[in-house]
Amino acid sequence: MTFFTWLSSAKKVSQKMNVSRQTIIKKIQANPYYRFQSDIEIKIAAELGIKIDANLASVDDWLRLPGISITQARNLVEITNSGIHFLCLEDLASALGVSVLKIQSWQPIVYFAYYASDSFYFPAKINPNNASLNQLITIPNLNLDTAKKMITERENNGNYRHIADLQKRLNLTPDFAYHLMSYFQF
Repeated sequence: MTFFTWLSSAKKVSQKMNVSRQTIIKKIQANPYYRFQSDIEIKIAAELGIKIDANLASVDDWLRLPGISITQARNLVEITNSGIHFLCLEDLASALGVSVLKIQSWQPIVYFAYYASDSFYFPAKINPNNASLNQLITIPNLNLDTAKKMITERENNGNYRHIADLQKRLNLTPDFAYHLMSYFQF
């Protein structure tokens, strides 16, 4: 093989890699919940500025990462909703019950920010099924009448199963139910 033949072959491989990279970029940009398939896709996503905050991530955010199940994603969200903060990749590995090596590839896009428990970004969660009137009225934009109605409905018809059940039973607007999601944990 001559140098020129080798060089021509190397250019073709480089062009194929570039086409593949552009295809991955288009897929990631077209779908905000694109599920990454490999370490290479995670690196490309990081280059595109995609980040997942381990302490604010939703189930959908976690499911973007390769190798994570729906059950694991739900568990991570439940952990953060309970007020526990992840500080590093080792914390995530421990919560998932896996080796850090198994999730090491996530490092380019997963980051760990700390939020005070009373901050806007990490409000304390309450359970509407056992919250007192005083607890409910501390929620921004939740007025006294709605809080009383919430308690009466709960006492008369049983616990709320989830936010959609609460919304339906109290006849709340979708926007207000969305607002309450940040404050309730069922």
